[in-house]
Amino acid sequence: MHLKLSGLAKLAVKILTVVLLGGFLGATLVRLAPGFGVDEEELDVRLSNESIQTLRQAQTTDQNLAVFYFHYLNRVLHGDLGTSRTLQRPVSQLLAERMPETLKSIGLGLAFAWTLGLSLAIAIVMSRAWYLDLGASLLAGTLLCLPAAVLALLFVLAQAPARLVLGLIVFPKIFRFSRNLLARSSSLPHVLTARAKGLGNMRLLVWHILPPAAPQLLALAGVSVSMAFAAAIPIEALCDLPGIGQLAWKAALGRDIALLINLTMIVTLVTLVANSASDLLGQSFHRASA
Repeated sequence: MHLKLSGLAKLAVKILTVVLLGGFLGATLVRLAPGFGVDEEELDVRLSNESIQTLRQAQTTDQNLAVFYFHYLNRVLHGDLGTSRTLQRPVSQLLAERMPETLKSIGLGLAFAWTLGLSLAIAIVMSRAWYLDLGASLLAGTLLCLPAAVLALLFVLAQAPARLVLGLIVFPKIFRFSRNLLARSSSLPHVLTARAKGLGNMRLLVWHILPPAAPQLLALAGVSVSMAFAAAIPIEALCDLPGIGQLAWKAALGRDIALLINLTMIVTLVTLVANSASDLLGQSFHRASA
C-alpha cells in the first residue's frame, strides 16, 4: 500500500512538472511570435498619440517573460488565473463557461468513434470477411487523408452535426489499432484450439480474444482522449462551437498570453492524466489476469 501511494505521489509530481513546463514553453512561443506586443487597435487612425501610448503601456506587463510567469504562478496559488486581454474577462469564468461544451463534444465524438471502430474491428475478426475488412480499411484510410479542418468544413456545408466530426477524426486510429490487436489475439494457439472445438463466437470473444488485448485497448483509450482534445480546436473554431477550441483560436489571434498559457496547461494536463490513467488501469488489469 505504501509503495502504491509513493508511486502515485511521484506520478502526480511528474504530471505537475510537465504541466508547468508546458505552460512556460507555450508562453515562450507566444512571446517570441512575430507581432507580439502590437495591438490591432493601434491601427485606428482616430486614436491620439496619448491613446496609443496607453495601449502600448498595457502591453509592458507581458514583455518580460520570466517576470510574467513568476507573477502568473503566484496568482495561481491564490486561485487567480488572470484576465484575458482580448476578451476583458477573468480566465476562470471563460473556462467555466466553455469547458462543458468541449467536454460534451469530446464525449459524443469518442462514443461515436469507439462504437463504430471497435464494432467494425470485432465484426471483421470474428467473421473473417475480406470484403468487410477491405471496405472498412478504405473508409479509415480516406478519413486519415482528410485534415480535421476539411472535415469540419464539409460538415458545415452539409449542415450535419458538427460534434460528430471528432468521432470521424478519431475513428480511423481506433479501428486500425483495434483490428490489429484483436486479429493478433484471435491467432493465439489457445484461441485456435477453442475455435476448433466449436466454442461460440461470443464466448470466444469475451473469454479468449478481448482479455489479452485489454491493456493495449485501455492505452488506446487514453491516447484517443488527447487526440480528440487536440482536434477540438480547429473543429470548434470552424463550426462555431462555443468551447475551449474556439477560445484557443481567439486567444492565438489576439496573442492573449494570459489565456493561452492556461489553455496550454489544460491541454497538457488532460493529455497526461488520460494517458496515465489508462496506463494504470492497463497494469492493474494485466496483474489481475496474470
